[in-house]
Amino acid sequence: MRGAPMIAVVIPSYKVSDAILGVIASIGPEVDTIYVVDDACPEQSGKIVQERCTDPRVKVLFHSSNQGVGGAVITGYRAAVEDGVEIIVKVDGDGQMDTSLIPYFIEPILSGDADYTKGNRFYEVESVTKMPFVRMIGNAGLSFLTKLSSGYWGLFDPTNGYTAICAKVIPYLPLDKLAKGYFFESDILFRLNTLRAVVIDLPADAIYGDEISNLKIAREMPRFAYRNLCNFGKRIVYNYFVRDFSFASLELIMGVALTGFGAIFGLTHWLRGLQMESLASAGTVMLAGLTVMVGIQMLLGFLQHDISNQPTFALQRKIRPRGLDRQVSSRNRSPR
Repeated sequence: MRGAPMIAVVIPSYKVSDAILGVIASIGPEVDTIYVVDDACPEQSGKIVQERCTDPRVKVLFHSSNQGVGGAVITGYRAAVEDGVEIIVKVDGDGQMDTSLIPYFIEPILSGDADYTKGNRFYEVESVTKMPFVRMIGNAGLSFLTKLSSGYWGLFDPTNGYTAICAKVIPYLPLDKLAKGYFFESDILFRLNTLRAVVIDLPADAIYGDEISNLKIAREMPRFAYRNLCNFGKRIVYNYFVRDFSFASLELIMGVALTGFGAIFGLTHWLRGLQMESLASAGTVMLAGLTVMVGIQMLLGFLQHDISNQPTFALQRKIRPRGLDRQVSSRNRSPR
């Protein structure tokens, strides 16, 4: 008879030496292994864990150079898959995440209803009021950009790092292509969508103390915007033109063509009219306006299809476990 599934927790460790031992101590018995990834921490938090932590579940992994939170998580994912872990939870080492929620995060994956679960700090009004105002506004903007790039229109709070993933899905992710920094959480959502994985948001309050966040919203927003727009383009091409071609694909083509034609045609004749000091004919105005309106309507139809086109059948139910070193067939391979 098959035993209980192996559960692991990955904790990226960078400048969290004051809190990480408490985080480890708070993790319950439902977890079999705890991977602490010292991301070239200047405080030597990994060494502190090795010297002071007596929990036999803990394994400390070290980076020789700083790779960012995404790089640390990927290292933990690789180690967990190699050890035969079946579900991997990621929590931060700063003590902001309630580790008693780990069973809550893994339950949808255990039941086969989801491939990936993530926290959402915006579910309840009381939770939102506890969040610093700058973080709240920044997360709202980043959430919209991530909806656009990932295709998971029902998700929110993309920078929330409290996540759980089915280990069977990891070999299908292009780990070497995933963002290594703070964009990791948004980038992995984009990659999961190209695999048609089911992702679920779960309410999870954050615990805010005196710690200083390493994520600077003002500095990262332009980078996030650029990368999300790039991922949006990749997702549209891959999902609607490479892997599939449907009426929604035609709506997108015709919508872009008609809107572009109407805008350029109308603007050209308007500028020409200004130069010649004459008004455009009614037919010219109608042609420009009608093509723009029809084009926008088609784009809205495509957007409606994209919003409703959410994965509903968990990827873990479709696939068999694979080793990390095995190549996924080209039809399942994620775009560059």
